[in-house]
Amino acid sequence: MIMGYSKFQRILLALDDSPCSDKVMEYAHSILEGQEATLALVTVIPPTSPASYGADPLLGQQPIVVAEVAEIQQQAAQEYLDRLAADFTSVKEIFTFTRVGNIREEILTVAHEWAADLLILGTNGKTGFEHFISGSVSESVIRKAQCPVLVIPSKCD
Repeated sequence: MIMGYSKFQRILLALDDSPCSDKVMEYAHSILEGQEATLALVTVIPPTSPASYGADPLLGQQPIVVAEVAEIQQQAAQEYLDRLAADFTSVKEIFTFTRVGNIREEILTVAHEWAADLLILGTNGKTGFEHFISGSVSESVIRKAQCPVLVIPSKCD
């Protein structure tokens, strides 16, 4: 920083509703303290899978996607972001994005469309076989991002 000027003016914070996000929030608060930055919060909900409520394959009934479940998930995600956004009182402007889809792709899309110049996200701390099976959202975001990415390591079990 040079005389109060922050290189990062548009910071995107990718969060999920887990204890791991608390550490990411702490870092974001310390980075934004005293800055005149614009902040955006994003959370991504995996698509609702078809449910077999009342569906009987023997009778030829197909599983259905329960629209109410998806709507409740989106509403809860938006309320979560709104609660977090209220904690950032020193930022110039704040935006929230609730997306449904592939977590990595949606984070990258928001970062690109919103023109973020810094992306902050956490890692779940998985290692070994668990990491091999699930992959790492943060690693794939780092490889594809068009702006710097700050990954906050967190061990949350």
